[in-house]
Amino acid sequence: MLSKRNRLAVTAAAAVTVAAAVVSAGPAMASGHQLAAPVSAGAHGRTLAAPIDFVEMPARPLPAGQQMHEFTVTYRNGTSTDQVVAPQLLVESPDAGPFLKPSDVKLERLTGAGHWKAVRLASQTGTLYTDLSRVKHRLHSGETLVQRYRLSVVTAGAVGTVGPRAAIFG
Repeated sequence: MLSKRNRLAVTAAAAVTVAAAVVSAGPAMASGHQLAAPVSAGAHGRTLAAPIDFVEMPARPLPAGQQMHEFTVTYRNGTSTDQVVAPQLLVESPDAGPFLKPSDVKLERLTGAGHWKAVRLASQTGTLYTDLSRVKHRLHSGETLVQRYRLSVVTAGAVGTVGPRAAIFG
């Protein structure tokens, strides 16, 4: 499993790359049920490119075979100011490989209408991850973001670890 520092570096680099594409494409749109307003720009009209911190949640082994596991990313803004946050799932390959490919797993997010919607995964250095740029939410003081995902293995024998977390933007 990648160290926390390496995962942060990988994800931060990916977020900056994705954010650059979002800036040129226009505001990012979040879809589905949200407990907080979607966000595309900072207080000064700039897109918030890279997270300043992550709140890690307990990791679990990748489900075996075609079993489905549900993961919930929950984050409460306990500060006195607004925060921009984004839920994220990391699926980490074993250190010795083989590295997972996005096609090895199926990830879905529960929408506000109660339907499961497919979520695309990107891949870098043996870690699969969900895109942060399209799921940012502004949480007011005391608000909570709750996002449910389900994950199943498509490729027999694929192994790894699933780590839910919340990205916090400056």
